[in-house]
This record gives sequence, structure tokens and C-alpha cells, in this order.
Amino acid sequence: MVIAARYPRTYRTVRTPVRWAHTMGHPAMFYLRAIAGIPTVVTRFRRETVRLVAEISMGSGALAVIGGTVIIVGFLTLAAGGTLAVQGFSSLGNLGIEALTGFFAAFINVRISAPVIAGIGLAATIGAGSTAQLGAMRINEEIDALDSMAINPMTYLVSTRVLAGLLAIIPLYSLAVVASFLASRYTTVLLFGQSGGLYDHYFSTFLNPVDILWSFMQAIIMAVVVMLVHTYYGYFASGGAEGVGVAVGNAVRSSLIAVVAVTLLSSLALYGTNGNFNLSG
Repeated sequence: MVIAARYPRTYRTVRTPVRWAHTMGHPAMFYLRAIAGIPTVVTRFRRETVRLVAEISMGSGALAVIGGTVIIVGFLTLAAGGTLAVQGFSSLGNLGIEALTGFFAAFINVRISAPVIAGIGLAATIGAGSTAQLGAMRINEEIDALDSMAINPMTYLVSTRVLAGLLAIIPLYSLAVVASFLASRYTTVLLFGQSGGLYDHYFSTFLNPVDILWSFMQAIIMAVVVMLVHTYYGYFASGGAEGVGVAVGNAVRSSLIAVVAVTLLSSLALYGTNGNFNLSG
């Protein structure tokens, strides 16, 4: 502290990168510990993981009817697929090539629309719910009680939720992709009157199965990132009920940024140098 008093500017200059490193390193260590606890979850906390998968997918109690992640993600991707068909048919129609709406749906749904919408749905449902649950347990000292019973709270509360999100995202994203495809097709065929055979021809011609696999990988990465971000904010929530609300808000904001960042980085990695796209055929 003598140095801080005698050389305040130098102290602030040196202290700034140290604080920045601590700010970045604390979440990073939390994420590493959460991922490292997954093998223990598989061997010791399988029942809790199954319960969380069911809660994540279908919701709990009265919210199971309208608030389950399946319902939310399905509705969002249906709306996104229909909107994509409307915009694609109208925009391509201005050029006289509305027949390519099937190509537009196959290209945009897989690479951009479905992953981003599914990531937003995950952040708004299972992510926010996990933050609120862990935050409530923190302010009620339930996490400290687990520690006093020789149960690792990081593994039991965080790693289980990360693994549950990883297991739940595969069927959830399958539903999202199918919903976006169906919404685009029926919007184009039923509302705009385009021939179903014409739509299916261009859709199947330009739908690359490899893109679907990469899209699933992107969704899995999004699920892991969303769960890690939300469990971090919930695990370290403080300040009573108000603090839990603040933690949920901060977690949603951070996870939405992470979803967009994952989409950008994965697109650059997968399609930056070679778009894996051929307009002929």
C-alpha cells in the first residue's frame, strides 16, 4: 500500500491488467471445474441428471404445458421458418426467381436461422431457470449445506446441469430443425401457392447433409456455453432476491452475446474459406 500511496498512477497502471486477468480467470476456472466434474456425474449422480433432463425438456408442474423448452423452441423455430419463407419468396419474387425459395430455406435454416433461434430459446428457458434455481439456493445457504455434507456442490449442481443441457439439446434441436423446415415448406406451398414438387426439388438439391451435422455441432456448443454462463451467475449470486434477479438479467445478456459469438466463429471456421456451396445442379 506504500507503493500505491507514493506512486498512484504507476499502481493503477499495473493493477488494471491484474484485475482484468482476475475477472477473466475466475469464470474460466469455474468452467473448467464444471466440465471436469462431468465424469463424476456419470458415475454418481445419474438419477439427478435424468431428472434435470426431464425438467429441462418438458418443464415442471403447470409450466410443463406452456413453458417447457420443447414448446418454446418449437414455436420459435416454426415462426422463424415461416418468416424466412415469407421474406425469401417475396424477395426472390422481385427478381423473378421465387422458385428458389426451397434453396433459400435449405441454406439459411441450417446455417443461421435454426441455430441462433434455438440458442436464444435455450438462454431464455433452461438458462434463465438454472440461474434462478442456483441463485435461490445460494441465498438460502443450500449450497453451503451441501458442502457441509461432504457433497461437492460444483459437481452436484453445476456439472449435472451442464450434462443435462448437453443431453437435451440433441432431441430439442432435431425438433427445431424439423419445425423450421416444415414451416418454410407449408408457408411457401399453402400460402403462396408454389408447387410442392418444385419446392422439394430445389430444397433437396441444395440441402447438404454435412451442413446439418455441423449445425448440430454448433447447437451442442451453444448448449454447453449457455449452461456454463448461466450456472456461473447463479452459483455466485448474492444480495437476496434482488441479487438473484440481477444475476438472471446479467446471465441472459451474456449468454445471448455468447450465442451470437458462437454462430459467428463457427461460420468463419466452417464456411470462411470454403462455403461448401455450389449453385449448379
